[in-house]
Amino acid sequence: MDADVIVVGAGPTGLMLAGELRLAGVDVAIVERRAGQDLTGSRSRGLHSRTIEVLDQRGIADRFLSEGQVAQVAGFAGTRLDISGFPTRHPYGLALLQKDFERILAGWVDELHVPIHRERDVTGFVQDATGVDVQLSDGTSLRADYLVGCDGGRSVVRKAAGIEFPGWEPTTSTLIAEVHLAEEPQWGVHDDALGRHAFSKLEGGLVGVLVTERHVGHTSEPTLRDLSEALVAVWGTDYGVHSPTSLTRFTDMARQAATYRAGRVLLAGDAAHVHYPVGGQGLNTGVQDAVNLGWKLAQVVNGTSPDSLLDTYHAERHPVAARVLRNTIAQVALLRANDYVKTLGDIITELLTIEEPRRRFAAMISGLDIRYDLGEGHPLLGRRMPDLDLVTANGPLRVFALLHQAKPVLLNFGETGKLDITPWTQRVQLFDAQHAGEWKLPGLGQVKHLLRGDEIDLCRPLPHQQDLVRGQHVSRGFLPESHGGIEIGTRQAMFEFASLGQKPKQIRPGEGRWTRHGCASDGLAGNFGRAAAMLAAARRANAAMVIVGFAVPQVGNVLAPAMYRLGWSCERQSGSTTESAASKPIRHVPMICPAPE
Repeated sequence: MDADVIVVGAGPTGLMLAGELRLAGVDVAIVERRAGQDLTGSRSRGLHSRTIEVLDQRGIADRFLSEGQVAQVAGFAGTRLDISGFPTRHPYGLALLQKDFERILAGWVDELHVPIHRERDVTGFVQDATGVDVQLSDGTSLRADYLVGCDGGRSVVRKAAGIEFPGWEPTTSTLIAEVHLAEEPQWGVHDDALGRHAFSKLEGGLVGVLVTERHVGHTSEPTLRDLSEALVAVWGTDYGVHSPTSLTRFTDMARQAATYRAGRVLLAGDAAHVHYPVGGQGLNTGVQDAVNLGWKLAQVVNGTSPDSLLDTYHAERHPVAARVLRNTIAQVALLRANDYVKTLGDIITELLTIEEPRRRFAAMISGLDIRYDLGEGHPLLGRRMPDLDLVTANGPLRVFALLHQAKPVLLNFGETGKLDITPWTQRVQLFDAQHAGEWKLPGLGQVKHLLRGDEIDLCRPLPHQQDLVRGQHVSRGFLPESHGGIEIGTRQAMFEFASLGQKPKQIRPGEGRWTRHGCASDGLAGNFGRAAAMLAAARRANAAMVIVGFAVPQVGNVLAPAMYRLGWSCERQSGSTTESAASKPIRHVPMICPAPE
């Protein structure tokens, strides 16, 4: 193998992914068509709050903050949304051109000694059961365990993988340029029946130009003549435009990859989703794709987790980008300059002056409200961890400071020294900590702290779910309080812990509250936090395995990734059928999960 992972594209997404992988000890290399990191034009103009948080989690946020301008950048269809009161350490955005963002990020990646194969294009690849052979434009090839396409909206990797790219065709086309003008233009933003147009002053005498074209469907790269004709069509003059330093065309085409994974090939950033740049969400979504994929891919490459963990990348990130496409399409519609649409836009603007809608939309655009669907459970489930101020034996610490090396962290807010993670010490950091303040999340408000494992109420499964399936055999039994074991159950799933050297016993929930016995409320199957507490309890009890019997097969699709992340490798068994209290057949689909060594 030439590398564990080959990343195609040294843009924001590719650089972030490479850094994440390298922090996790993965041998990663980048293939990039450009000779250097220089980028013509401004493209993206800033970062949203959640992206700044992600950079803070790696200890590099200050590098960007020192070169950009802190500002309130969130907005919806031209209405500014102030997040200065949001409960985050970074209640703002950052005005920073993409070329500067890439330069700073590339410096961090260089410090991590990630090789970049420049002035090369990927021309194709062939994958097999053990890796991917990647053909390059210079006639050479590279082999890796996995290939990730971060090569933009026209992604060669996506096309070669045969991944469909469905969506909406463009209805409008816009030119954006940095040029010199011989005549003074009408500065500012202007809307007419054709669309939006703007002139802005840039450094060095340059003028930023944005102009909507009369026609859609251009297939070639834009030229100075195209820009001149578009200006004349709107203003009656091209203002003597000359000497462009950058000139690009973008449309409101909105497309998303049907799947983010095809075997050993994955997609991230613009290779997976493209949309109109309103709201400035593209770069930010790509960087967050990279962070979500990075640790999972590292877990698989390093042999910590099974290959199936990579499926959770699509499951979590595809809905996020789908939502971005949805809100950008809506914003484009509201920006159309006709009286009917303007009336609707005025109503939306008025609506966004009301606290609740304003807070929700601001959290959406800034990325602070993202929640991965891991099932029902605690309000924090699937959401970003707040950057709490912790009190530890080593003094005060921030949560984000614990994440600088991209190594998993387990925080124990309960009794000091109670959690034993001996089997995981090489890959998980355990911190006993206290936090006296409130837990608040943008768009959600204050949330209650997670319950400790010995304080969780027992629950009562439905009568037909009180049989725990082990293989294809349904047995009955009862575990008294005096057994001293672990009890876990939900209306959807039951767990059996077999202590080493003992015959497995079936566990059935009782009544009331049992000290040091755990039973989560409905939705444990998707509740990663509580699942972690319960599995830790199983380890303390010297459990040899966990047997999970599902009355709802889909539950396994949610629970299995959570258990994989905790080091429990589960194997699904064949099911058996029993009769419910309503005399309806219930299909039980058990999983047997041996304890980690």
